[in-house]
Amino acid sequence: MHHFILWVIVLLFNSKFLVNCINEEGLALLTFKQSITQDPLGSLSNWNQSDSTPCLWNGITCKDQKVVSVSIPKKKLVGYLPSSLGSLSDLRHVNLRNNRFYGPLPLNLFQAQALQSLVLFGNSLYGSVPNEIGNLKFLQNLDLSHNFLNGSLPSSILQCKRLKSLVLSHNNFTGSLPDGFGRVLVSLEKLDLSYNKFNGSIPNDMGNLSRLQGTADFSHNIFSGSIPASLGDLPEKVYIDLTYNNLSGPIPQNGALMNRGPTAFIGNPSLCGPPLKNPCSSDALAVSPSSDPSLPSDHSPQGNGDIGGKSKGKGLNKSAIVAIVVSDIVGICLIGWLLSYCYTRVCPCKSKDEKGGRDSGECFCFTKEESETLSENIEQYDLVALDSQVAFDLDELLKASAFVLGKSGIGIVYKVVLEDGLTLAVRRLGEGGLQRFKEFQTEVEAIGKLRHLNIVTLRAYYWSIDEKLLIYDYVPNGSLAIALHGKPGMDTFTPLSWSIRLQITKGIARGLMYLHEFSPKKYVHGDLNPSNILLGPSLEPKIADFGLGRLANIAGGTPTLQSSRMTSEKTQQKQANSAPSEIGSVSVSIALSYYQAPESLKAVKPSQKWDVYSYGVILLEMITGRSALVQMSTSEMDLVQWIQQCIDDKKPLIDILDPYLAQEADKEDEIIAVLKIAMACVHLSPEKRPTMRHVCDTLDRLPELSP
Repeated sequence: MHHFILWVIVLLFNSKFLVNCINEEGLALLTFKQSITQDPLGSLSNWNQSDSTPCLWNGITCKDQKVVSVSIPKKKLVGYLPSSLGSLSDLRHVNLRNNRFYGPLPLNLFQAQALQSLVLFGNSLYGSVPNEIGNLKFLQNLDLSHNFLNGSLPSSILQCKRLKSLVLSHNNFTGSLPDGFGRVLVSLEKLDLSYNKFNGSIPNDMGNLSRLQGTADFSHNIFSGSIPASLGDLPEKVYIDLTYNNLSGPIPQNGALMNRGPTAFIGNPSLCGPPLKNPCSSDALAVSPSSDPSLPSDHSPQGNGDIGGKSKGKGLNKSAIVAIVVSDIVGICLIGWLLSYCYTRVCPCKSKDEKGGRDSGECFCFTKEESETLSENIEQYDLVALDSQVAFDLDELLKASAFVLGKSGIGIVYKVVLEDGLTLAVRRLGEGGLQRFKEFQTEVEAIGKLRHLNIVTLRAYYWSIDEKLLIYDYVPNGSLAIALHGKPGMDTFTPLSWSIRLQITKGIARGLMYLHEFSPKKYVHGDLNPSNILLGPSLEPKIADFGLGRLANIAGGTPTLQSSRMTSEKTQQKQANSAPSEIGSVSVSIALSYYQAPESLKAVKPSQKWDVYSYGVILLEMITGRSALVQMSTSEMDLVQWIQQCIDDKKPLIDILDPYLAQEADKEDEIIAVLKIAMACVHLSPEKRPTMRHVCDTLDRLPELSP
C-alpha cells in the first residue's frame, strides 16, 4: 500500500513537472498540434512539451519570448483550427495557406486582438465569418480565398479600419456588402471579391477607396442594379473588373471607368452603351422630369403654352431656345472633334490608299489594363493564319466564350470556345507600338512553322497598336506542375504513376531534341519548367511558351529572361540578409529561376545546354515529387543541391523518392537509371552535359540499362 501511494505521488510530481516545463503559450500551441490529424512532412515534429518555450519550434516566431507569428504554409497539414490560437495575446501574424484545414472559423481565434495578418488561403474551411472579426482593430491583411466559406460579410468588419488587403475570392459568400463599406475601409489597397455570390447593388461610396491598386475585382458575383458613377472616382490606374454579374443600365463614362474597353463589363447582358456594342434604348437614357427641374414636363399644364410668352411657367423664351441650340451645336462639334482625335490617336486604321487597298473600317482597341476575359472587339486588322487548317476569323474568335486559364508576367491566357465547338488557347501580350511589327511578324511566323507532337502548335496571331494575340491549340489536361503537385482548391488529386512519368520524360526529351536539331534555326527554349509543359488528352507532354519571351519583348518591352534571372538573384540575396520574420513566401520568378542553368546569369546568348539543365531539374522533380526549391524544416535549398547532398550522404532511394511512388518498388532500376540521366543533365559544366539526342537514345534503351 505504501508503495502504491509513493508511486502516485511520484506520478503526480512528474505530471506537474512536465506541465511546468512549457509555458502557457506553448500549451496553447500544443493544443493546436493536437488538432492536426495528418502532418506528412513532419512540420510539427519539434513541437515538444519538454521545451521551456515554443520560440524555437518550426513555424513559430517570438519577440521578447512572446509568440508573434505562426507561419506554416504549404505543409499538407490536415485538421481543424482550434480556439487556442486566440489565447496568444501578442500574436500578429497567422499564415496557414495551402494546407487542408477544415471546419468553421473558431470564435476565440478573434480574441487575438493584436492580429495584423490572417492568411488562410487555399484550405477547406466552411461556415460564415463571425461577427467577432470586428475585434481585430489592427488587422491589415485578411485572405480567406479559395475555401468554402458562406453567409454574408458581417457589418462588424467595418471595425477593421486598418485593412489594406481584403481577399475573399473563390468562396460562397452571399448577401450585399455592408453599408459604409467604401466610406469606412478607406485604407484598402487590394480588394478581391470575385467568384462568390455577393448580390445587391455595388455601394455608392466605393469611390472613396482612393488607395486601391491593381484590380478592384467584383467579377463573377450576382451584383445587380446600375454601376455607380462613383466608381469612376477610383485611381485611374485601377482596373475595375465587373464581369459576369447582373448589372444593368448605361455604363458611366467618367474617371477610372472611361476608356476601359468592353473586357471589364462583359457577362452583364443588361448593360448598355459605350464601350459595349449594345446601344442603350431611349428608355434607359431618358431623364425623368422630376429628376431634372430645368426641363418642363410633357404632362405639365404649361406644356402647351406660348413658347415665346413672357409669363413664368409657360416655357422658354426665344433667346433661351437660341442659346440651347447654339450650345448643342458647339457641343456636338466638340464631341465630334474629340472622337476624331481619339480615333486617329488610338486606332491606326488607314484608308484604302494608305494601306494598299485595305478598306478603312471601324476600329476598337482593347484596354491597356489587365483584364479577366477576352473582349468582343470590333475588327481592326485581320487575323493572320499560320496554318491552312485555320477556318475561323477574328470576328468568330472575339464573339466566342472565353475563360481565364491563368496570368503571368507575360499576359493573360484564355480558354476560348468557338460556336462550332473548337477550343483554343489565346494569350494576350503587351501594348507596344507598331514600330516593331515586322520584327514580330518574322519571329511569330517562324515559330508558327514548328510542327511536333510534343510542342504546342501556334495556329494564328493578331497584331494591333494596343493588342497582340497568339492563338494556340488548346491542351486539355493542365500543366505538369499541377499534375505533380496539385493546386489550391482541387477536390481530388491523383498522383502520376511512374510509367506515366516516364512517358512524359521521353516526350519532353523528343520535343527538345526537335527544337535543337530539326527546327529551321536550331532553337533554344530558354525558359523550360513544369508550368509550361502541358499535358494532352493521353497525358502526352507538349512544350509551351517557346519563343514567348522574345515575342513579349517585341510586343511590349517585357524584361528578358536574363534580366529576370538577375532580379531574382538580387531578391534572393536581399532575403538572405533579412531576419526570418521578414522573409515572405518565395516569389514565382525566384522559384522558376532554379530551373535555369547557373551560367545563364552571366552568359549573353542562350545555349542548348541551358535547356538540358532545365530538363534535368524537371527529371529530379518528377522522381522526388519536390519542387525546384526544397522547403527544409528551417531553411530552403536548391533541388539539385539537395539531391547531391542526399547522394553524398548515401541515403537510400526511398528517402529521395516521391512518397506516391513508394509502392512501385519493381521500377527501382528504371528510376535509378533516370536519376543518373538527370544528374548528368544538371552538371555544373555545360560541356559535360549530354545533348538531347543522347538523352533520347539513353531513355529509349532503358530496358537494356536496367539489370
